[in-house]
Amino acid sequence: MSAKMVRPESYQRATQRAAVEAVRVETAAEAYLTLLGERGIDYLFGNGGTDFASIIDALAHLEATGRKAPRPITVPHETVAGSMAHGFYLVTGRPQLVMVHVTVGTANLLAAVMNASRSRVPVIFSAGRTPITEKGSPASRNVHIHWAQESFDQASIVREWVKWDYELRDLAQLETVVDRALSVAMAEPRGPVYLSLPREVLAQRCESFSFRKMPSALAPELAHERPEGLEEAANALAQAKNPLIVAGAAGAFPGTVAELIRIADTAAIPVVEAPGRNFCNFPTTHPMHVGFNSHELIKEADVILVVESGTPWLPAIGEPAPGATVISVGMDPLQLRHPIWGYPVDVPIVCNSRAALAALNSELGERLREQATEVGERRQRWTQLHERQRAVWRAHADVVKGDRPIDPAWVSRCISDVKSADTICLNEYDLSPLQTEFTEQGTYFGPPSAGGLGWALGAALGAKLGAPERTVICAVGDGSYIFGAPSAAHFVARAQNLPVLFVIFNNQCWGSVKESNRTLHPEGWAARNQNYPLCDLRPSPDYEKIVEAFGGYGEKVEDPAEMRSALERALRAVREEKRQAVLNVICKYPQ
Repeated sequence: MSAKMVRPESYQRATQRAAVEAVRVETAAEAYLTLLGERGIDYLFGNGGTDFASIIDALAHLEATGRKAPRPITVPHETVAGSMAHGFYLVTGRPQLVMVHVTVGTANLLAAVMNASRSRVPVIFSAGRTPITEKGSPASRNVHIHWAQESFDQASIVREWVKWDYELRDLAQLETVVDRALSVAMAEPRGPVYLSLPREVLAQRCESFSFRKMPSALAPELAHERPEGLEEAANALAQAKNPLIVAGAAGAFPGTVAELIRIADTAAIPVVEAPGRNFCNFPTTHPMHVGFNSHELIKEADVILVVESGTPWLPAIGEPAPGATVISVGMDPLQLRHPIWGYPVDVPIVCNSRAALAALNSELGERLREQATEVGERRQRWTQLHERQRAVWRAHADVVKGDRPIDPAWVSRCISDVKSADTICLNEYDLSPLQTEFTEQGTYFGPPSAGGLGWALGAALGAKLGAPERTVICAVGDGSYIFGAPSAAHFVARAQNLPVLFVIFNNQCWGSVKESNRTLHPEGWAARNQNYPLCDLRPSPDYEKIVEAFGGYGEKVEDPAEMRSALERALRAVREEKRQAVLNVICKYPQ
């Protein structure tokens, strides 16, 4: 390409990339942390071991000299560390660094890696590596565990769940390796990467480190102005008599919800949220929002627009009518990382969903000018359904509001009533979408589809770290709370001044496990004898007392009449006293 063909911004960037900075450092570990700080990494969520020796020394040196580096946060359990990076990214859009102890730490981290992978969250997961040498280096093996902790292929523990893995081998390749990790993680579809760091390499001595001011490569954006399949999709939607939008992870992409609202308003197309909802994909108060159950609606739809969803419906429950056209918009509309995935896709559009929907809006506007009457009738029909749904949902909450033990629907309704519009809610299963209203993108985050339990506690802390001015409410079941390593989470909340409200929907069992048995074997032995082995979590401990050991506010709630006032007391502790809080809500045991 000649110089005349290079875009001005590309030329400017190339000029900046040519600029080199040199800094004085003592070890490769210090160079590594310096470069990460320069590349925009804010935090190092760490769970240390003997492999951290040079990292610890480098952090101390960087702090003593006031130089830029990721801020270290001690996290006493790997699940919490990985989930904090996950939650921080959800509210900021910036990837962070997690470091754990060799193979054993990586194993403890695995569920968090799986969650990040299936949620397409870019995290730099890293781990030390058992010293390579048995002698001859100051960093050689000097503890008995250094032999037993080595594996033949450490990265194999996570390889199926990361986009890239590598072992740093020498200081000379440090900049290339770090830039590669960041660009791969941020390239769409985004996702985690894994870097192992041998102790000898981290301890490598040096006097200075030179690096480019700009990274060698930037991740491309899939934001085409006219993506392939656009005209076919626009024609199908404009000609449809009963179109439907199924929104999955649309809320993960800035600006996408606004474009969905435009389509729904312009064409009067109803929006249903896909199973496994984990974002605020569309305002629940909007008249075109028609709930969370796609299975009945897809049977009548002639054109279905799926936006960023790997499971727009569950085939065993319901499927589109024969002949229905399915348009799928997203970074990976065919879910290429899923081993088996048999959903129909007639028009795949590979693109950033905001850009694709913006282009679709432009195309639809021209095609719908002569269909005002039909669009108006459709708008009225779906608005009426929206209102009927909400009336039924509100009536259910009113019916159960006096039940004791407390009904989860009533807990959810009370949370919806006390939260503000900009409150960030993280939900690991029990917060009912039928009873909670979310109108702003970035205010609701649900459990990752990988199902690695324990995500919400750490993710809530990461969200609070990323948005310290916002109120954060974390809703979890008692089982998820246990999985979340609560003592580690409450430790971090206190140490880092991250006041979060944790609401435990305590039904004293693995509710989803029990429900799975009843669904598959409705007349089986467990159902007939009302005996569900491996599902019971009784006797239930006093979870509210755990947070008290970390200076937090704890309260057990058993009276449904006290639910709203208990939430207000806990939020007062969070907002005014700047203390974390736990409400242990005794909920119905599923029958």
